[in-house]
Amino acid sequence: MSTLTEPFSYPFMQQALVAVLLAGLNCALIGTYVVLRRMSFLGGALGHTILPGVAFAFLKGFNLFLGALGASLLTALGVAALSSQKRVREDTAIGVVLAGMFALGVLLMSMADSSRDFSAIVFGSVLGVTASDLILVASVTAILLITLVLYHKELELSSLDPEYARVIGINPNRMRLLVLVLASLAVVSAVQVIGALLTIALLITPAACGALMMKSVFKIMIHGSIVAMISGYAGLTLSYYYDVSSGACIVLVATGIFLITWLYRLVRRGN
Repeated sequence: MSTLTEPFSYPFMQQALVAVLLAGLNCALIGTYVVLRRMSFLGGALGHTILPGVAFAFLKGFNLFLGALGASLLTALGVAALSSQKRVREDTAIGVVLAGMFALGVLLMSMADSSRDFSAIVFGSVLGVTASDLILVASVTAILLITLVLYHKELELSSLDPEYARVIGINPNRMRLLVLVLASLAVVSAVQVIGALLTIALLITPAACGALMMKSVFKIMIHGSIVAMISGYAGLTLSYYYDVSSGACIVLVATGIFLITWLYRLVRRGN
């Protein structure tokens, strides 16, 4: 037991653990809708398109988290606007916005002339999580939970059967926009924990594990949340003892759980 608890006897590790658990919960909850809607490409896009917001915030001297959030929301709105036209598919819209925003981010980063200042955003710095970061991540968690309580049925139905949802008066385009905005919030909350390059894993992998094992949307959320939090705890513990990247450890643990789950399902089907 001491092996499992020793890393978290330090205050900075305690803050890191809280941040990881909250960010994992955020990504697993909204990741369920992202997986059901087959929008997995979205997670990677949101993770990369925060770069111009971060670079702009750095150049102007305000909070990098707010810059990342602004760029992420702008990406979500851009994808929603483009994909609302039937001639532009959603994956095409995501690709176009991703390319443009990422190029803008590279341009602004070159103007800042200091790649070192962006390393925490790109690769994550969970051990540098501050009290203010925790408040921001917890605020995102509260927003997501309240929104899902209010709109869970609409989001579920529009994800599984958008045509029927439209017939009974639910606007699928509005629900798609809501998913995009919530995914933006979840991704930004996870950036400090595992970095922009790995956020797609935390958004998709736990929810994908839940989808392999469960059928109802609510159960997928619960299962995915458990996987995300176990991955966060185990990843932090491994990074402490082996002195390696915490973000990479978290993602690799989640990937390992997914592979075990997939093999379990494969064996059960074979029987």
